[in-house]
Amino acid sequence: MSKYAALLEDMLAGIGIKINGSSPWDIRIKDDRTYTQVLRSKNLGLGEAYMEGWWECPQLDEFICRILKARLDARVKGSQLLQLKNLQALIFNLQSRLRSRMVAEQHYNLDNELFEAMLDPYVQYSCAYFDKTDDLNEAQLRKMELIGRKLNIGGNDHVLDIGCGWGGLAKYMTEHYNCRVTAINIAEEQIGYAREICKNLPVEIKQCDYRDLDGTYDKIVSVGMFEHVGPKNYKTFMKAVHRCLKNDGIFLLQTIGSNESGVLCDPWFNKYIFPNGKLPSIAQIGKAIEGLFVMEDWHNLGEHYEKTVLAWHKNLNKAWLELKNKYDEKFRRMFEYYLLSCAGGFRARHMQLWQIVFSKYGARQPVCR
Repeated sequence: MSKYAALLEDMLAGIGIKINGSSPWDIRIKDDRTYTQVLRSKNLGLGEAYMEGWWECPQLDEFICRILKARLDARVKGSQLLQLKNLQALIFNLQSRLRSRMVAEQHYNLDNELFEAMLDPYVQYSCAYFDKTDDLNEAQLRKMELIGRKLNIGGNDHVLDIGCGWGGLAKYMTEHYNCRVTAINIAEEQIGYAREICKNLPVEIKQCDYRDLDGTYDKIVSVGMFEHVGPKNYKTFMKAVHRCLKNDGIFLLQTIGSNESGVLCDPWFNKYIFPNGKLPSIAQIGKAIEGLFVMEDWHNLGEHYEKTVLAWHKNLNKAWLELKNKYDEKFRRMFEYYLLSCAGGFRARHMQLWQIVFSKYGARQPVCR
């Protein structure tokens, strides 16, 4: 056994994971290059090795959960290149206007058929709300109903949806509350899809960066978009929302959140799934709203996101026979690693899912629950 294999085996043994063991969360090494790659590149190396088929794990989500719960990832220093990337994020705005389009081009502009197969009929690519149901489709409806209730949307309201995805939430709000919606996005494939499903509804889908927002709105909602804003732009984002929200309006933000403040996304996720993404912390959001908003309610739905991504993974597996002519096995393993790593991360309480309600200074306190 090489020294790298012995070192990794010892680290994993301390958290109840055995290399080539019989438990479902044990890792099965098929290529010895895995050891050096993991110790050199941390999760970037681990994920890339999985994509190549160098290792397997029957219960990948639990394997990741155990690593994160024990904070084993923090004990691996990694190469100097990884540390330099952190310095780059401290110096440069990785989510500038130009760079913000990278995630749209790489991820959100993937074939809509892929996401239709994986998601629910409203194509909600965000955490569902499994309140008295185990069904993904019903849970997504309950998530959108929860949002509508917290925003207290009325028939005369003009609602702004920042980062509208495929338009499902905009469609739902107009159908159930008789309101008018303006929805913005920068991903062209999503915009085209959203315009089609919202046809003949009082919904305007605009290709627009949040930094260019204008107009005034009774209610503003942003679901699953703030993860792409970046620490250097949090205040800019909140100022744009404040500028567009009426004085007595309500703003709801749904975002995945980090327990700790940082400046850089996980390197594997940054390279393969969400370029330039970054999960905000409570402290970072709090600093961004100072002087602009009152925080009315902070609701942690993290346990529901584990269920959501596991349901997406199940749907993707069911649909793979129809999708495999478009995507190769490496792509399938990439998406599997992405979804099951997220499930493990939420199970470990390594990351959270927050719905946060804000109002402007001096506004009447809304009923949020």
